[in-house]
This record gives sequence, C-alpha cells and structure tokens, in this order.
Amino acid sequence: MASDLTRRTLLVAGAALALPARAQPSGKIPVGVIGAGNIGSTLGGLWVKAGHPVLFASRHPEELAGLVAGLGPLAKAGRVAEALAFGEAVLIAVPYKAYPEIGREHAAALKGKIVLDAGNATKARDGDLAAEAEAAGIGAVSAKYLPGARLVRAFNAANYRVFQKNAHREGARMAVPLAGDDPQAVAVAEGLVRDAGFDPVVVGPLDAARRFAMGSPGFGLDVTAPEARKAFGLSP
Repeated sequence: MASDLTRRTLLVAGAALALPARAQPSGKIPVGVIGAGNIGSTLGGLWVKAGHPVLFASRHPEELAGLVAGLGPLAKAGRVAEALAFGEAVLIAVPYKAYPEIGREHAAALKGKIVLDAGNATKARDGDLAAEAEAAGIGAVSAKYLPGARLVRAFNAANYRVFQKNAHREGARMAVPLAGDDPQAVAVAEGLVRDAGFDPVVVGPLDAARRFAMGSPGFGLDVTAPEARKAFGLSP
C-alpha cells in the first residue's frame, strides 16, 4: 500500500512538472510578448518587474539575449509560437502589417487566447490596412486578422516614451483606455495595466477602440482615470 501511494505521489509530481507555466503563487500570470521593440520591451519589462514571467518573441530570439539577461530569471526569449503557448495573456506589439501573417500562421493557437492588441495602423507603413482600419474601426480589423482571439485594445493610445515616463509615477496614475467584448479578457487586461503602473479605463466594447485610435480626440491623453472617464463621457 505504501509503495502504491509513493508511486502515485511521484506520478502526480512528474505530471505537475510537465505542465506549461501558469499563474504563479503570487497570482502573477505568464505573459507572452510578440514583438520586442519599443512598446513590447517597455511593457514586458514592467510586467517582469511586477513579478510576471514574460516570454519575449521575435523571429530572431537570439537577438534578445541582452534584453532578457538584463531583466533577470523571469524573462525568456523565444518565437511567436512559444509566446502563444507560454502566455495566459499575450501582448501583440508588432507593425500592424504583420497582423494578417500572424493570424494565418498561428490561427489555432490564437483561438480563445486573451490578446492585448497594442498595434496602430499608419498609412506610410501599413498601406491598405490603415485605410481599412479607418473605415471599419481598428478593433473590427484586428478581430478580422486575429480570428478567435479574445481581443482587448490596450496600450495603443500613447507613445512608448509616455509609458516609460509615467509608469508607477507619484500621485495619481496615468489612465490607459481599454476596449473589448470579452469581460474576462478585459478583466485580465485591467490587471496587467495596473501591474504595469497605470489605471485602466474601460471605454466600452471592442468597437469603442475607435474613440482612442490614432488620430481620434481620445488618442494621446496624458490624464488620470477620473479625467479620462470624463473625457470619454463615462460614469465616474
């Protein structure tokens, strides 16, 4: 009997070790960051400092050695598929023209995944996609090219330098507007916004991302949460 119990204990322990990373004892979830440029490295670094395991993804993960070494043992580097498998939530912070390719190549992994969509479409870089986003709304276009993902538009209403400067600032925190259709995904995004050092303000469903898209009156607001709610006409 004792031998059977020991065997079962070892089997359970081995199975646990084989499981992918999930929420840590502290409640911090693993996050995949697709794109380790200015916005990806800034936000991923803030999440690592807050205690989240983060996997930064690039086509050339070996080029991220310096970034992850500087952030410590919670930071890793890998490819897009690895980031999608690793993260309970994933930040997409790549040029918008890459969205269709990501959606095609990783359709199965994106299905049901909580995705924080930080991209903006610009005509000079993204061509026809920028015109499509302006006409249909960038939330709808992101959903079209990342089908099945539980999308939340987040961290796209300001330049990365603004996030670097204002994260965990003294006094009232800077507001970060969000938009999404999935309540659970929005709640996860709110937690990640807070852990990065900001106050989340949910503007509405995914289509409401129009209200803080690049070129809109809600873009580039360096304001507190109460000021943001007033600017967007939300209840206090």
